[in-house]
Amino acid sequence: MQDKQPRRSPQQPEGRPPRGPGNLLGGNKPNRRLIIILLFLAVLVVPWLIPWLSGSGSQQQISYSAFRAQLEQGNVEQVTVSGEKIIGTFRNAAEVTAQDGQVPQPFVTYLPSFGDPELMSLLESQEVELVTRPSRGNNWMGTLFGFLPLLILIWIFYSFSRNMRSQGQGLFNVGKSRARLYQRSKQSTTFGDVAGIRSAKEELKEIVEFLKNPDRFRAIGAKSPKGVLLVGPPGSGKTLLARAVAGEAEVPFFSITGSDFMEMFVGVGASRVRNLFQEAKKSAPSIIFIDELDSIGRHRGAGLGGGHDEREQTLNQLLSEMDGFEPQESTIVMAATNRPDILDPALLRPGRFDRRVTVDLPTMLDRVEILKIHARGKPLAESVDLEAVARSTPGFSGADLENLLNEAALVAARRRKSRVEMEDVNEAFDKILLGLERSNMALTEEDKQLIAVHESGHALLAVLLPHTDPIHKVTIIPRARSMGVTQQMPERDRYIYGKDYLLDRLAVMMGGRAAEELKHDTLTSGAENDLKQATQLARKMVLDWGMSERLQHLALGGPRQHVFLGEEIGRPREYSETTAREIDEEVTRILSQAFERASSTLKEHEGQLDALVALLLEKEALEGREVAELVASDNGQGSGRARSGQEAREGGKAT
Repeated sequence: MQDKQPRRSPQQPEGRPPRGPGNLLGGNKPNRRLIIILLFLAVLVVPWLIPWLSGSGSQQQISYSAFRAQLEQGNVEQVTVSGEKIIGTFRNAAEVTAQDGQVPQPFVTYLPSFGDPELMSLLESQEVELVTRPSRGNNWMGTLFGFLPLLILIWIFYSFSRNMRSQGQGLFNVGKSRARLYQRSKQSTTFGDVAGIRSAKEELKEIVEFLKNPDRFRAIGAKSPKGVLLVGPPGSGKTLLARAVAGEAEVPFFSITGSDFMEMFVGVGASRVRNLFQEAKKSAPSIIFIDELDSIGRHRGAGLGGGHDEREQTLNQLLSEMDGFEPQESTIVMAATNRPDILDPALLRPGRFDRRVTVDLPTMLDRVEILKIHARGKPLAESVDLEAVARSTPGFSGADLENLLNEAALVAARRRKSRVEMEDVNEAFDKILLGLERSNMALTEEDKQLIAVHESGHALLAVLLPHTDPIHKVTIIPRARSMGVTQQMPERDRYIYGKDYLLDRLAVMMGGRAAEELKHDTLTSGAENDLKQATQLARKMVLDWGMSERLQHLALGGPRQHVFLGEEIGRPREYSETTAREIDEEVTRILSQAFERASSTLKEHEGQLDALVALLLEKEALEGREVAELVASDNGQGSGRARSGQEAREGGKAT
């Protein structure tokens, strides 16, 4: 029969005694802080408890006048004088009453501040036993309170240094780098885990190959690039690529963010840069990865209030260290940013960041590959079509696609399903794109009618006009800040926009307001977002793309500048007041024509508009297929997409 061993908690390390309730010093931080607070209170309270602990707390206080009267009557037997304090006993205490109504035996009183020169002679005449003791006063308390500020400063200094040690930086090591060193392991990210962005991966594979086999490149006279800058929108995979490089390269990989260089002390950032490059040189060949480079690499001296001394010193040290590399050293600096326009020009010149690798948003084929990677570990039903999901998510980054599948898995888990189905993906898509349903909002029938008319105007024009994106969904269910939504999903990724497409897009934007005016002869605030987007698009057509009749082939918008850089405020406008008036007139003309086109098209198909409004009020949400079928079947009329190519071209030219 085996001996039973005491069971050990999984969190308890082997060979270490358990931390019971009595072992407060081995507990967590709240216990240690509680002990410090209790000790501090004890130091303050104990001096007041000493008289009670010594037994003097039972003494009853009487007035000095009562003491003097009893002394003159010969009722005082013995007194002990310590400074201004007088403690004594009465021969007959029953004749005296203390201040609290009790019998004062023994009693205590205090000499008046002006003294009593007759007290000694009176004590001698009454034959009172006199005992004198040295005055303790408040010397101990005065000493304590004198040292209290110093003790508080020592405690603050200790807490500050302990917090820095817990973060891996001692007080005297504050200038050391906070970079994390990564070594390849079985769980490391590799290029096989990165979908899409083929050109970026090829560039970085060459960097990894150079670090592994530098002699092959040096034999032909090639030098390694000193810096590689990854540029792309947030969530496009810049940091993921850096992790893949760390997993592929069999060299030390130092990773740090730009904000880790900055500290409250001046000069700490520059010191950390020096320390980081010293460690990288010792481990060469190696890679340094700086994420969010724009936090320390902004244009020096920029901003309305001048520059930032600590950040600029850190940037200057970074520039110096990148210039200080010797040719035979194989240390490469990688950095990532989504704001290359605000970086200092000295940082981007050849010799520092020689290569700029653009990490764009994924194309449709890339999105399919990304979805397949993020679908690993998620049981998908046969109804889930990843290609359809990729087609419906233009402009989504890799992080957005990962979040989409994760939200779909959460929806399926909430419904207690064993697999993720397509309806879960669609609900997650609506939640991300449109927001949560506002189920607690009670709309009147009049409000629902207005919203249905507004959204039906958008949807009908999107089906009838020849150069528009297909309808994905129309809903009058309030979500987030919108009362209703008409979703259009492009059939393919667009990189160039034609004028016909833009004019049709403007007409679709004006469709909601045109439908309101046609059916209810009124205007509502529901068109606010439509008007803002339409005005912005029309202004870009005039200023940037030269798509107006009076200002053709001109780009008057100029380069975009950022106010925080202090460049836009002092930059003069590059056109006259007359041209500015013409720009406003052209924008107004384009928007007016778009509204007139939307109104005339809806009047021509008013019966289809009424049928779509009725169906939308009945179901509250319609798929794009249902809208197209209704428009195609109503009154035997075909969809605008079913018209001949000649009719489509004529419709586009009419605008």
